[in-house]
Amino acid sequence: SPPGAWLFALVVVVAMAAAHEVVTLLASGGYHPHPGVIYGGTLLVIASNAVPLFWLDTAAESPLARLGWPLVAFTISFLAALVVETHRYDRPGRSMVQVGLATFGVAYVGLLLSFAMQLRVLGGPTEGMIGVVALITVVKFGDTGAYAVGRLIGRHKMAPLVSPGKTLEGAAGALAFGCLGAWLSFTLMPRWTSSSLSQPAWGWIVFGLAVAIAGLLGDLAESLLKRDVGAKDSSNWLLGFGGVLDVVDSILFAAPVAYLCWLLLSMS
Repeated sequence: SPPGAWLFALVVVVAMAAAHEVVTLLASGGYHPHPGVIYGGTLLVIASNAVPLFWLDTAAESPLARLGWPLVAFTISFLAALVVETHRYDRPGRSMVQVGLATFGVAYVGLLLSFAMQLRVLGGPTEGMIGVVALITVVKFGDTGAYAVGRLIGRHKMAPLVSPGKTLEGAAGALAFGCLGAWLSFTLMPRWTSSSLSQPAWGWIVFGLAVAIAGLLGDLAESLLKRDVGAKDSSNWLLGFGGVLDVVDSILFAAPVAYLCWLLLSMS
C-alpha cells in the first residue's frame, strides 16, 4: 500500500466525527447551514487526497501541486452550498450566512486536515512519517506545557473573554515544550527509522516555535466557536476530553503551518 494509506482511513473517520460536531455546535447557537453540505463537502475534500496518493503517479510533481485536489474539492463544496441555499431560500437575511457557515465547516475540518495527509507524503515515505510525528508531538507537548505551566505560575490572562483559563505564562510553557517536542522528533525519529532526512541544525527551533504557536491559536479558535454558541465542549464522545474537535483543534491549525515549515526546511 502507498505511504499514508492507514492515515487516510483514520482521517476519514476523524473528519466525519469532527464535521458532525461542527454541525451540532452551529445548531446549538441557532445557525442552520445545510448539514449535507458540511458532511458531503468534508468527505469530498478528504477523499480528494486519495487521487495523488492512490491513483496517479505524482512522484515527479511539485508537492504544492498535490494540494490542488483538495482545493478543487473545496471549491465544488462552495458551489454546492450556493446551489443548496438557492433551493432553500424563503426570506432575506439568512442565505449568505448559511453559505458562509457551510463553507467554514468544510474548510475548518476537511481542508485543514488535508495538510496533515499531504505532510505524510512530503519528502518521501519515511520523511513524511517523521513530519506527521513531529506535528503531533509538538502540538501535544505544547498542550501539556501550556496546562502545566499555566496551572503552576499562570497569572496574566491571554484571552479572558474567550478562554479564561489560558494565560501568557502558559503560552510561554507551550512554546518551550513545543520546541522540546520538535528537538526530540528531529533527533530521535531519523535514528529509529534509519532515515536520510536532512534538515538544518536550527530547523527544530523554527518548526517547534511555528507549530506550537499555531497549536495555541487553534485551541483559542475552537474556544471562540464554543463560546459563541454557548457550549463547554464540542461533544461528550470522549470522556474526560470532550469531543473530537477538543482533541484535534490544535492539530487542525498547526497542520498547514507544519506542512509549510517541513517544505521550506527540506529545501534549505
